[in-house]
Amino acid sequence: MSSIGTGYDLDTDTFSPDGRIFQVEYATKAVDNSGTAIGLLCRDGVVVGVEKTLISRMLVPGSNRRSMAVDIHAGLALTGLTADARQVISRARAECSEYKNSFGVPIEGRVLADRLAMYYHMFTLYWSLRPFGCSALVASYGDDGPQLFMIDPSGSSWGYYGCAIGKGRQVAKTELEKLDLGKLSCVEAVKAIAKIIHLVHDPTKDKIWELEMSWVCDASNRRFQPVPQDLLAQAEEEAKKQVGDSEKTKTTAMSE
Repeated sequence: MSSIGTGYDLDTDTFSPDGRIFQVEYATKAVDNSGTAIGLLCRDGVVVGVEKTLISRMLVPGSNRRSMAVDIHAGLALTGLTADARQVISRARAECSEYKNSFGVPIEGRVLADRLAMYYHMFTLYWSLRPFGCSALVASYGDDGPQLFMIDPSGSSWGYYGCAIGKGRQVAKTELEKLDLGKLSCVEAVKAIAKIIHLVHDPTKDKIWELEMSWVCDASNRRFQPVPQDLLAQAEEEAKKQVGDSEKTKTTAMSE
């Protein structure tokens, strides 16, 4: 009975006999069903990219962003339920503001990730609450250098050189492991993320989508902001060409 959650998934403060909290697993599934998000820690900053699926062709391009600044030097990229993601963004901005008001300096990336992880975890402790159905990539570049963290719906937080979340995470992780993580420049990371997201995207399921990318790096004066449109367009063009050439090679190999 416990393997399917019957009787143990009515709230978040009940463990199944094998030690599982099913509502947290359901929240994780919501993340796994959403677009892929990738973050890369580079020698000169951090780059994040999100595969943003669109519900209509009438949406304004660039609206409903999935990566947003929470302070001058820090920002989040989220995948999962959009409404939950907005709540996490709001909390992150409050944490950044309160920290600066209290200590007079911008919040460190590690501290921001820890505080958001505790906020996530709080929603798994009480029967009257439900876990957030979104995961977050935290990117920052302060006096402590560039940092990248990932937070999942359980409230766990990890620091990464390269990380992928969402439905294409397994293939994306395989591609990330091929990169020289930690030594890439941010411009190189933009092109790498664009290629990987185009590779994992399934056009048969999500025909309308946008590639959204942001960075915080030396080129942006350590400000978290969208990647310049010309660089993004160039990266997408190269990514489509590389993915197309790869598909042609596979087709030729199979026919032989």
